Amino acid sequence: MRFQDHFPIWDQLTLSQQQQLLDVLSFQTVKQGTLLHGAGASCTGLHLIQRGQLRAYVFSEEGREITIYRLFDGDLCLFSASCVIRNIQFDLLIEAEKDTEFWTIPASIYRRLMAESAAVANYTNELMASRFSEVMQRMEQFIWKSLDKRVAAFLLQESAIERNCRLKITHETIARHLGSHREVITRMLQ
Repeated sequence: MRFQDHFPIWDQLTLSQQQQLLDVLSFQTVKQGTLLHGAGASCTGLHLIQRGQLRAYVFSEEGREITIYRLFDGDLCLFSASCVIRNIQFDLLIEAEKDTEFWTIPASIYRRLMAESAAVANYTNELMASRFSEVMQRMEQFIWKSLDKRVAAFLLQESAIERNCRLKITHETIARHLGSHREVITRMLQ
């Protein structure tokens, strides 16, 4: 597949902007478990996923993780280029949950396109609003829902993602997604 087939606003760019993007794109394949963006990492660029699955998460001071959102085929990862968006003041980690293929758009080029193109700026704002909504839903679950309900919701979501009722997932993985401890998840599932 071509980048043009995955970038939803391709037809709204000028021919010059399209060529500018094609000239600087890089394509990568990473294995499951690869950390694409870590705490304090430089602004690597935006990742447009052709195939695969990424997980964006944060660490607590105690070393626990909580998944903020997940990205799938066709999704654009903005926070791997947090320098494109002003006033981002938190460290987000991005890891490949499955073997993943993606294009990287350099942050400087994307920033320039946002300044030149209302379509790119609007698309970016829509993505930001969507990610913000996902983060708020996670926070709401974390704050207001009991752990047993969060575990049940996570397992249902995971089943939908995998399109299978039989999940091959460890208690540790569930705990990492939900910001809990493996022992707590094990007790909960018993």
